[in-house]
Amino acid sequence: MMIRKAGKFMLHPFTVVPPRWFLTIGLAVALNPSALADGADGSLPYHERGEVLEFVAEMAERHGFDAIDLREVFAGVEFQPSVIKAMEPPASPNVRSWERYRPRFVNQARIDRGVRFMQAYAEELKRARQMYGVPEEIIAAIIGVETIYGQNTGKYRVIDALTTLAFDYPRRAEYFRGELEQYLLMAREQQLDYFSVLGSYAGAIGLPQFMPTNVRQLAVDFDSDGRVDLRSSAVDAIGSVAHYLAVHGWLTDAPVASHVSFHDPVPDSWLETILPTMTKDDIKDVRFNTKVSLDEHMNFAVIPLDTPEKMPEFWLGFNNFYVITRYNKSTFYAMSVLQLAQALKAQR
Repeated sequence: MMIRKAGKFMLHPFTVVPPRWFLTIGLAVALNPSALADGADGSLPYHERGEVLEFVAEMAERHGFDAIDLREVFAGVEFQPSVIKAMEPPASPNVRSWERYRPRFVNQARIDRGVRFMQAYAEELKRARQMYGVPEEIIAAIIGVETIYGQNTGKYRVIDALTTLAFDYPRRAEYFRGELEQYLLMAREQQLDYFSVLGSYAGAIGLPQFMPTNVRQLAVDFDSDGRVDLRSSAVDAIGSVAHYLAVHGWLTDAPVASHVSFHDPVPDSWLETILPTMTKDDIKDVRFNTKVSLDEHMNFAVIPLDTPEKMPEFWLGFNNFYVITRYNKSTFYAMSVLQLAQALKAQR
């Protein structure tokens, strides 16, 4: 059964699945025999494309969606070419530059806004630290890097972005098809209009930019109002970020990273992974200086922050640095979070 909300369709959360999802694909093939052909060229609307109809059938069988109704939802989805463009890596590797990347996220405007955010939510940040062991400034810095404390949470309809990536971006189609599945489940559970949720070009949602899988699995109702709302509740965002980091292995009161100066050449093999698997013994034959006192059991990775035509800036990334990269795999991202956090702590 369909119900209307804000001029769009959404599925009733207790819809019972009839066997007519078989008819969905049958009708499509009858009207358009090429609908199930491999390698759709994108010229068909989504609700007539074979791979979308297969996805609809899977959602009906696996999760109890009404296939006819869900196909009608996809009739309202719009292909977003700008999403594809945004996902493509830069044409030149020289675009990657720590010197240019850092000021985008670690600047006075973001620091000032972050200080105000931490003042406004001091009690909630403290409660998150006490519950999950993650420092207030790290939680605030992630929200600051992600959306400037809710100022920029994205302009794309999440269903458009995820559908575009699931069916028109082959390189990561499997991943985004999974996120589209989770988004539809999330919207049904929260009784949301599928077309009302806005997010990033990759389909990330709310102040902390959680993907739908993480919304369903790791977001928390930190303001205890009976629902998880990462789009409007900064308190839920605070608790959810802290919970996310804790689940991924954050160690309370442990270091994140330490700048290191090497006085001898660094072997390339040291730079092949961001996993903290090295120890002090591994680098004992190379002269270095760092502010953290390394013990024999402290694991780290050697993290190079590259800027074209300059010597890399080297850091030792410990377990908690690696945990931040579980939020975003970029070492530039993780270091921006750390340095914004340090600035917030210094000015708070």
